[in-house]
Amino acid sequence: MSDQLKPWTVLDSRVLLDAGHFLRVHAQTVELPDGRRVENYYQIEQHDFVLMFAEDEQGRALMLRQYKHGPRRVSQTFPAGMISPGEEPLLAAKRELMEETGYEAADWTALGSYVVQGNQRGCTCHMFHARGARKVREPDSGDLEEMRLELLTRAELIEAAAAGDYALLPMIAILGAVLMPDLREALAKAPPRG
Repeated sequence: MSDQLKPWTVLDSRVLLDAGHFLRVHAQTVELPDGRRVENYYQIEQHDFVLMFAEDEQGRALMLRQYKHGPRRVSQTFPAGMISPGEEPLLAAKRELMEETGYEAADWTALGSYVVQGNQRGCTCHMFHARGARKVREPDSGDLEEMRLELLTRAELIEAAAAGDYALLPMIAILGAVLMPDLREALAKAPPRG
């Protein structure tokens, strides 16, 4: 066995479920670097999304309290949303921030793009930090979701985490990415990955 790890090779892929632009399930035949073949290695394809840690001019984070059906509960979330086909992640982030909160920001920093599920892929989360956000209109998400905007200080964000008020892993990831200065600086300097 060599010292260098190698990727798997996809030999075949067939669609098992096609629910339009929301979800596709594939069964792949993959070959491992040692020559073994695995039949029916399932892959999930969902729309990529953006997630924003947006702060207003006073440094308070724009948070949405809303029900999420995955965890089956109401919790705190950062503004987020699906990327439309052909849309650049930063443009999607600006659009989603406006739709969900009615705020816009001129100062944006990319914090990286990360696959959500390690083996089935799912989708990619593109994270951003926006500063100096200001309200320019009323929110109009047009989603099925009912949400309430709340402005929280960084201390209140940490208290919410300690109280278990975040139900989704990406919320904790972006919270750590922004609140850990060394990590935030490293992520902002990293080359884009996708």
